[in-house]
Amino acid sequence: MTVTQTAAKRDRAPRESAQPERRCIASGALRPKEELLRFVAGPDGVVVPDIGGRLPGRGLWLSPERDLVQMACAKNLFAKAARAPLRTPDDLVGQTERLLTRRCLDLLGLAKRTGEAVAGYEKVSFWLGAGKARLLLQAADAAEGGRKKIRGAARRNGPGPAVVGLFTMAELGQALGRGPSAHVAVAPGGLAARIMRETARLTALRQTPPGAGIDRE
Repeated sequence: MTVTQTAAKRDRAPRESAQPERRCIASGALRPKEELLRFVAGPDGVVVPDIGGRLPGRGLWLSPERDLVQMACAKNLFAKAARAPLRTPDDLVGQTERLLTRRCLDLLGLAKRTGEAVAGYEKVSFWLGAGKARLLLQAADAAEGGRKKIRGAARRNGPGPAVVGLFTMAELGQALGRGPSAHVAVAPGGLAARIMRETARLTALRQTPPGAGIDRE
C-alpha cells in the first residue's frame, strides 16, 4: 500500500466508523439515526411512523420531541420534505407513541425469553446485588416505598444500572408473560442497549417529567 493510500484510508476511518446521521425536518438538527423517528409515505399517500426503520420508501426524519412532531403535522413539513402531496393522520403523535411503547415492551419480552431479564422483587434484588443488571425498569404505578428501597440497593456498591419508570405494572407483566410486575432487571448486552435507546426516544416523545424516564446516575 502506498503512502497516499495509507493516508486516504486513515482519513476515511473516522467517517466510516461514525454513526449514520439524518437531519430533522422540523428543527434542522443533524443527529444520529438511532436518536430520531423515521416516517415514510404509505401507498395511499398517508404519513406512517416507521419505528423499526425498515419500511420501504424515503425516510422523513424527526427528533422525537412531541412539539416537533406536532409542528411537522401542523406546518405540513412531511409533504414539503418529500416534495409530494402527503396527508398526515390526525393522531400521528398518538400512533407513534403507541408503536414505540409496543417496541420497547416487545424487546423486554425478548430479553425475558432469552434469559437476559428477570422480574420480581427477590430475583431483581439478587441481580442488583450481584452486579448483573445494566437496566432496571420500575412500574410507574408501583408503591414508592418499594421503588426507593430497590433503587437504594442497586446503588449500594456504585452508581448502579440505568433506571426506567415509563410503564405500568400491567404493561411490564404482559410483556413478560406474567402477572403485574413492579420491578424488572435486564442484563448487560445488546438487548439492554436497544431497550435503553427506545425508552430514551419514548421519554422524549412523551415529554416525561424528570424521574419517570431514564435515570443514568
